[in-house]
Amino acid sequence: MRCSYSFVNFFIMTNIGFAVNPKVEFFTFFYKKAPVLLARPPYIPLMVGNRASGAAKDMKGDDIGINISVKNKYYSELTGIFWVWKNTRQDIVGCMHYRRFLTRKKEPLLYKQKRLLYYLLGLYKKRSGIIYTKNARLFRENILTEDEALELLKNYDLILPRRRMLRHSVKKHYERCHNKQDLEFLRTLIKERCPEYLGSFEAVLADNRLFANNLFIMSRADFDRCMEWLFDLLFEFERRVRLSEYTGYQERIMGFLAERLLNVWFDYQKLKIKELPMIYFKHFKYCKG
Repeated sequence: MRCSYSFVNFFIMTNIGFAVNPKVEFFTFFYKKAPVLLARPPYIPLMVGNRASGAAKDMKGDDIGINISVKNKYYSELTGIFWVWKNTRQDIVGCMHYRRFLTRKKEPLLYKQKRLLYYLLGLYKKRSGIIYTKNARLFRENILTEDEALELLKNYDLILPRRRMLRHSVKKHYERCHNKQDLEFLRTLIKERCPEYLGSFEAVLADNRLFANNLFIMSRADFDRCMEWLFDLLFEFERRVRLSEYTGYQERIMGFLAERLLNVWFDYQKLKIKELPMIYFKHFKYCKG
């Protein structure tokens, strides 16, 4: 059964207990010392994996309160998402990366012209919906604002980066890049713990589009339900496998699985989704927030 509500309903329900002015927080996850593009509301920098690195100096770390910071090498940004889930409270929650942000602004003409080259170079699918830039000074002002997000959430349940277009199906793409047995094991877990999601699981694997990067903005109510479902499956997966057998790039196994599982949850819940372009800052110079 779908339990989500649109942000229009959020405002309608203010007469029975909801705040008129919703509390909005977007957490940006860092895993090392790096430029902080935005440190003003609603954006809050958070150092993930801080239990091991101790890199958090001028920002919060994910190793206080209820946390899984020690598992960061396997869970990546999910240790930050878990920390937000267990240690914060707000009406609207967003999770970003220190170099990846959503935008509602129009892409500058020069960057639109550059996209013509993507067709010639065969990079259109890979770069669809992503604005690659080194110009932090210009594009920092294009990052999604709180007012823009609230305006969108009047009509949508969820804000996500535009879906990636893959050359192959999600299933084949995963099998080419990771251990194909992971997906079979996930199918087994879903069949055991939440079999009603099997149809969505198969639909996501058969598609060639994917919401990537574990990046989103949603209501706290949806966030809580989603995280409860997601981490139940991830923790069970962890209990039944030997994470020590995943090495190098593959150590980030739980983050890779979460990307696919979030797509399954979105599909099953039939949420009304607004897709936005994502700004990907590459090799930017320091720029104060």
